[in-house]
Amino acid sequence: MSQMIASNSVCREERPLQTLRSTSDSNFVKKTYGGYFNVFVSTFGDVSEQWDLFRVIDGQFPEENDLDKYDGFVISGSPHDAFADADWIVKLCSVCHKLDQMKKKVLGICFGHQIITRVKGGKIGRARQGADMGLRNISIVKDNEKLAGYFGGEVPETLAIIKCHQDEVLELPKSATVLASSEVCEVEMFSIGDHFLCIQGHPEYNKEILFEIVDRVLNMKLMTQEFADKAKSTMEIAQPDRNLWQTLCKNFLKGRPEQV
Repeated sequence: MSQMIASNSVCREERPLQTLRSTSDSNFVKKTYGGYFNVFVSTFGDVSEQWDLFRVIDGQFPEENDLDKYDGFVISGSPHDAFADADWIVKLCSVCHKLDQMKKKVLGICFGHQIITRVKGGKIGRARQGADMGLRNISIVKDNEKLAGYFGGEVPETLAIIKCHQDEVLELPKSATVLASSEVCEVEMFSIGDHFLCIQGHPEYNKEILFEIVDRVLNMKLMTQEFADKAKSTMEIAQPDRNLWQTLCKNFLKGRPEQV
């Protein structure tokens, strides 16, 4: 499933950053982190920054005239389908289209990755190989100057990331460039120009967040015990490359590849 939070975060060092959230916090995340908002800020933000939060699932959106106050946005995961036509999803697509016209930095994660695909004319739908949950290694496209800039030099051949989704990109927008793929998902990461970076996995997640999601979904009887056990087993001896993902995402949002 697409993740437990869909947020649109605007990131800037000298001006406020903005987060549009499209789902509610779980009790665990509230108790442990004070909400997903804090998970995002701690992963993608710096101490000197202010981030603004908008709960888009409840119809809370920034005014169009205020979009130019921000330099970068993060659209994160959601349990909802990015191809659905709920009012708030349609409005989020409209906001994303406006950000595209303004050439604002937008980091799309899971649901956000799929929303940007939709906005730019690609196709999304149910994952060809079924729902995916757990730690996965994805292969990074070689010789990409853009990624080299954000990583500060050598680009890793593979990166471990936590996955949690039942939908995927089926057809890329014509303007998109694939940056990573895996055995179970052809489009793990892509970019459009210098202002859109989209990731199917969750660079902000850690082991305890994944396990809590697995347990919660299992209790809702939306997955089998076998599927849950398999998802948890992927992290028995491995961890996501969160530091590398953080470097990539933060430097993309801030538009400062030379400062990695």
